[in-house]
This record gives sequence, C-alpha cells and structure tokens, in this order.
Amino acid sequence: MIAWNSSPVPNLPGRQSGVELFDTAQGRVVELAPEENPSLYVCGITPYDATHLGHASTYVAFDLLNRVWRDTGARVNYVQNVTDVDDPLLERATATGVDWQQLAADQIQLFRTDMEALNVLAPDHYVGAVESIEWIVPEIESLLEEGLAYRVAGTDGAPDGDVYFSVEAASALNPENPSRWALGLVSHLSEDQMAELFAERGGDPERPGKKHRLDPLLWRVAREGEPHWEGGSLGEGRPGWHIECSVIAQRFLPAPLTVQGGGSDLVFPHHEMSAGHAWAGSGAPLARHYAHAGMVGLEGEKMSKSKGNLVLVSVLRREGVDPAAIRLGILNHHYRSDWSWTSGVLARATAQLESWRAALPRADEESASALIAEIRAALARDLDAPGAVAAVDRWAEKARTAGEGTPAGAAQVTAALDALLGIRL
Repeated sequence: MIAWNSSPVPNLPGRQSGVELFDTAQGRVVELAPEENPSLYVCGITPYDATHLGHASTYVAFDLLNRVWRDTGARVNYVQNVTDVDDPLLERATATGVDWQQLAADQIQLFRTDMEALNVLAPDHYVGAVESIEWIVPEIESLLEEGLAYRVAGTDGAPDGDVYFSVEAASALNPENPSRWALGLVSHLSEDQMAELFAERGGDPERPGKKHRLDPLLWRVAREGEPHWEGGSLGEGRPGWHIECSVIAQRFLPAPLTVQGGGSDLVFPHHEMSAGHAWAGSGAPLARHYAHAGMVGLEGEKMSKSKGNLVLVSVLRREGVDPAAIRLGILNHHYRSDWSWTSGVLARATAQLESWRAALPRADEESASALIAEIRAALARDLDAPGAVAAVDRWAEKARTAGEGTPAGAAQVTAALDALLGIRL
C-alpha cells in the first residue's frame, strides 16, 4: 500500500542528544537507548470514517518522536498498518450502502491527504491487513500446531472453526525468561477490568466454547455475505484484529522493535494481545517500549462517532483553517494528556502562528541557536511539545522588541520549527 508524500526534513546545526519517553508497560519515564536505526510501529486507522482530531493527535505525537530520533542522526524505520477489513468497516459499508472496498479506499486516500497537510512524516512501510493475510495465515496455523490456539465450535448460527488465541497457554511459555509475555504485561489491569474493556472494544468474553473469556479471535471463518480469503488449513475466512499488527510489525521490524505506539484506547486489548501473539509466535517480545497518546474530546465531551461530535481534519481544512494551526493546537497539549478541542484551542494556535510569523524577520543567528536548544531540551523530556511551543512564544515576544534580524537567523528558525515541531511558517 502506498503512504503519502513527506516534505524533506530540514537539516539543523548540532544534534539532539537523546530522548526520554513514558513507557506504559513500565509505568514510568525511561531514557531510550541510543540507536542508529530505532524502529517505530504505530497502529493505523480502520478506514470507515474521516480523520478526526483524535487520530491526528496520535499521529502528530509519534511524528514528534520520529523527528526527535532523526535529529539525533538516527535513521528511523517506521511502520504503520491500515485495518482495511474489520467489523466496523463492514458495518458502516452496509449502513451506507457503499461497497466496503470503495469505502476503505476513499477513507484511506482522505487520511493520506490529511496527514500530508499536517506535515506528518510518512511511514517507510504502510501495510494493509488484506495484503498481509498471506503472512498471517501460516502464523495462525503455527499457533494451532503448538497448542497456543484452538478452534471453537459454532453456536447460535455461527459456523464451526473460529480460531482463538489461548492467553493462558501463551502466558505459561518460558516462565523463567524475564522478557516473557504474560497477560497484563502492557496494561497492568485486573482481569475484571480487562473483561469490561474487552467487551467494549471488539472482544467477545461471553462466547461459548472459549477456554478463557479474554482469549481473542485469530481467524473468523467465512460467513455468508462477508468478505473472506483462502486460509489454508484454517479454511476460508479473515483474520482477527490483533494478529494483524503482530505479524506486520515482526515482518518489517526487528524483534523487539523499539517503540510500539498508538492511542491510549489501544493499551488493552490491542497492544496487550499483539504482544502476546508475537511472544507466542517467535519467543521474542514485540517491543521494548510501549507509548500511548491521550484521548481528545470536544468542548469537554468524549469525541466519538456514536455521539456525532467528531471534529474532522478534512472539514477544518475545507473551512479554510491553516493546517499548521491544527497541528499547533495539538502541540499545545502534552501527547499523554486527555484534552478537548474547542474554538479557543484553534483561536490560540492561530494567534500564535501570526505572532511567530511576524517575529521571523527579526530573528538572528544567536536567538535562533538558543531557540533550537530550548526546543530540543523540551522534546527530550517525554516529547514536551507544550514546553517547546512556550519557548517559541518567548522567542517571538522578545523578537518583537529586538533589533534588525538576519536572513540566516530567519532561515534557521523556519528550519527548526519545521524539522522539530513539524510547523511550517
């Protein structure tokens, strides 16, 4: 699958020394070990609706990590998936009377244009679930052979043969290995908390015939009217959600990869189960670190498709909003925080951009160098974008009363805001 076009990242004088990041699995901020080729996997969209501010906030957050790593001199290997077949997509297609493949194609293309407008660097590998089925099938077959997965008999009209992952069997693998996976490794939730979230987020804890209520679906055998693919010994069907990311990540990235990222709603079950699949299939952890972005609401309420209160990036752009202002509105909030998009958020970001642009002609090399150092220091502290933005605000305030600037100084500031914050002036 083709991603989107990335603008070249400007070169800056000096280098970022390193970065700290909050690791969800460890429950604390950790210093990421220096690497020449750090690897990043961020879970992508299920393309049944347009890019909303929650999506945008997540991808901007991990775009910051990508940029900080690049600023250290590293060559980042970044992978993102697209869940281009799943129940929500099929349900939306049926409800709207649109072919599910056409719906997916349209929304993926809209997502590409939104990411390009927001100056989010494209992944090196942009991989769809459908194109991954040929890799997923043998992985599930292997799990069955090893006794780490099992088939469930059909009930209530469901056909025989759905394949489920055994969380208990996987948790019992290599118990002496300090890097082993066990249920709760990523989320640290109680089983009852997991069961509640599992039911809310696509799981089926009450499915008859399962060995454990938290066992996730690996392969859904074909149902009438649903898309399906050849599954070898599994029979025709389609893969479950979590195995998709596990297989894609391990195909394109080293094991373990450096950072697995996504929204905080993916901590459980998605990242928990993807980690379990990887461990069961390869005997290696999926990732060394897990990082998650907060949720974005609207005017103090949860933003969701069911509430009909999504703020769509494409709609804001169509209304003439500067994409740089959308991105800056996001950057004014720390990536791990839950926050709400409001008219005030956009007004503030728009005013900040105007201030920065007005100050640019008064930039000189000395002030530019100091600003770059402040931005780097803030981003090194768990991607503190608000701290970095505050540094730019202070620079702009001082520049308004400063003497004559220089073209070199203005060029350095322009390059720094683009390279480090993804803001084009």
